[in-house]
Amino acid sequence: MASAPSSQKPSAKWGQETSHVLRTQKISSPFSYAHLELITDGPQEIHLDNLLVKSYCTAALKQFLGLTGQAVPIDILKAENRACWVRLPKEDLKSFSAAITAYNGVSEGDTRYILRMKRCSDWLGLLTDTEDEP
Repeated sequence: MASAPSSQKPSAKWGQETSHVLRTQKISSPFSYAHLELITDGPQEIHLDNLLVKSYCTAALKQFLGLTGQAVPIDILKAENRACWVRLPKEDLKSFSAAITAYNGVSEGDTRYILRMKRCSDWLGLLTDTEDEP
């Protein structure tokens, strides 16, 4: 005669865990990243380079925060055509995005050049897609 199968767990007792968490760690980065785009309203064509990006960002931060804004360290990761990607300290991202948004840009003749923020994130991988990769 066959006996009915047992529904009890053979190795673990009721209320005991069979696995243990050895270590947990929060992954964080001290940097934030921003994807900027150059907008123009005139006939002149311009391509961004590292010097232009740095000067536009520094001017925007200086206008918004004065000497404190001018001291924000900005690393230009890539500048290509009308797009650029920058890295800055995480605690300065809010001030940077406000400064870029409030900045009126630069005028040369009848053309105005303005940097606009397309996206920003604490992770560079979130700012890239198949169309534009840094």
